[in-house]
Amino acid sequence: MIKGQLKISDSRLIGRIGYQFLEPELLQLALTHRSVSHKYNYERLEFLGDSLLGMIIANYLYHAYPYENEGRLTRMRATLVRQEALGKIANDLKLSHSLILSTGELKSGGHHRESILADTVEAIIGAIYVDCNDLTVLEPVVLKWYEPYLENIEPTDQLKDPKSRLQEYLQAHKKPLPVYEVIDIQGDAPNQHFRVECAVEGLPKLVGEGSSRRFAEQAVAAEFLKLLEQ
Repeated sequence: MIKGQLKISDSRLIGRIGYQFLEPELLQLALTHRSVSHKYNYERLEFLGDSLLGMIIANYLYHAYPYENEGRLTRMRATLVRQEALGKIANDLKLSHSLILSTGELKSGGHHRESILADTVEAIIGAIYVDCNDLTVLEPVVLKWYEPYLENIEPTDQLKDPKSRLQEYLQAHKKPLPVYEVIDIQGDAPNQHFRVECAVEGLPKLVGEGSSRRFAEQAVAAEFLKLLEQ
C-alpha cells in the first residue's frame, strides 16, 4: 500500500469533508496523484471541480453582495478560488495525511506542496458531484469549508491576484518586472501540469506549479510575495 493511501473506512477524513460517499472509490480517485498512475488519478475530477467551485463561489457572492459591481465580484471570487486559498482549505481538511503519492513524490515533499493540495480540493469537489449528481447537495458542503474565509472577505479594490500584486510592488519600488519561464510541462492537454520559474531582481529564482501556466505563474508570484513580506 502506498504511504498515505486512503482507507475507505477513514471516518475522520469523511467527517472533515462533510459528505458520505455512495461510491467511496471516487474519493480514493480524488486523492490519487498522477505520479502514481497516468490513467488512474485525480486530474479529470479536478477539471470538473474547478468549474463547479467557480460557479458555487460566484453564486454565493452574487447573492451576498447585491450592490457590488462585476469587477469587484470577480476579484473576490479570484481571491477565494486561487491556489493559496485552496491550500488553506486542504490544510483545514488535513488532506496531506491522505494523499496517494508515488514514493518519489513523497520524498520530494509532495504531500505538503500547495499546488497538489489545491488540485486535490478541486478533485474532491468533482468527486462529490459525480457521486451525488446534485448541486444542491454539493454547494453547502463546499460553503461549509469556506465558512471562515467568507466571513473575512471584503468587497474592496485591493483584492487582486498574486501576479498583479507582485507587479505593483515592484513598480512601486522602481524595480524591473518579474520574468516568467515555463521549465516543464507534464501530461497531455487538457490534463497538463506546468512548472514555471520566475526571476525577480535581487532575489533567488523560485518555481511554481499548477494545472495551467496561469496557475503556475500565480503560485510562484505568491511565493515571491511571501518572501518579500518576510
